[in-house]
Amino acid sequence: MLNQNPNLDLMFQALADPTRRAMIDRLSHGPASVSELAKPFAMSLPAVVQHLQALEQSGLVSSQKLGRVRTVRIEPEALSLAEQWINDRRTLWARRLDRLGDLLSETEGEPE
Repeated sequence: MLNQNPNLDLMFQALADPTRRAMIDRLSHGPASVSELAKPFAMSLPAVVQHLQALEQSGLVSSQKLGRVRTVRIEPEALSLAEQWINDRRTLWARRLDRLGDLLSETEGEPE
């Protein structure tokens, strides 16, 4: 069941942090080295690596080390799991609100 998917939990936990969301935003423009990702943040390189590990464990990013440079890239298909979960909720609530609207329309014409 989608509600009990541990990958979904890891994904939402990873996306809950503004620093990690900023890293995802940067990676949406293309791959970057760890040092490039670290530049805009006032934190140590080990702290940046911890954020990247959370993103990688969630499946949102992958990394590859070539020589001394670790390059990180976004995994866009991983976002489809979160997107599906959100869309399922949106569809459910849209249907419920439509039914409520129909019910209210029916009761408007009835005498009290």
